[in-house]
Amino acid sequence: MELVINGKPEELPDGINAAQLIDHLGLGGQRVAMEINREIVPRSDFQQRILQTGDRIEIVRAIGGG
Repeated sequence: MELVINGKPEELPDGINAAQLIDHLGLGGQRVAMEINREIVPRSDFQQRILQTGDRIEIVRAIGGG
């Protein structure tokens, strides 16, 4: 299926969920926020949120510093 992730088209397997997407992108274990089709998805919903063809996803990482 085709998704748009941070403005770039990506081809991923059908039935992937938001948590699997995070792992696929190498962001597992990092503090991230995700928006799917302009809706913020709580991290607690990542496992249950199945992605669909055409979804527009924005992912941001929290970066600490001082």
